[in-house]
Amino acid sequence: MSRLNLISLESATGKAAELLGKVKASMGIVPNLMKVMANQPAVLDTYLSISGTLSQGSFNAKTREAIALTVAGANSCDYCASAHSAISQSLKVDQTEISKQLSGQSSDPKLAALLEFTQKIVVNRGNVSNQDLSDFKAAGYDDGAVTEVIANVAANILTNYLNHAAETDIDFPVVETKTLTVAA
Repeated sequence: MSRLNLISLESATGKAAELLGKVKASMGIVPNLMKVMANQPAVLDTYLSISGTLSQGSFNAKTREAIALTVAGANSCDYCASAHSAISQSLKVDQTEISKQLSGQSSDPKLAALLEFTQKIVVNRGNVSNQDLSDFKAAGYDDGAVTEVIANVAANILTNYLNHAAETDIDFPVVETKTLTVAA
């Protein structure tokens, strides 16, 4: 059971009701994480804003979901692993690839380089080496991609940490991260 209140769309008022209504309109559901965020509408608004803005970046939805899966795996966030696995499946990513992405890997060499860099950012708290940057750029990425990865990592760390603190009830098919191996 979630340790923080879940604010339902039906019980929400003011800004929380407005934001939860937008979530429902765009997703068709209001995930429990958003209900937790609605305890402080500014947090929900921040998350929705950064997610919306990052969707206008150079990474497509599948790439953003791959980053989210890698961050969830590195931070052992079962809620986010579950949610982003379901979203990735809806984007036609197969289960084998989703499992790889949870461990910071991919069958696609360019995406694998991005996820390896993502994992290094998470595990090393942003302290990447010159070699890490060089390897990432050698895979075909530029400084803009570096900043975009970091912004996506930050958005996902927010949700991972909030889920850890809240012990948010998982409302997606459950994916557990306990068996993942995370390399630095």
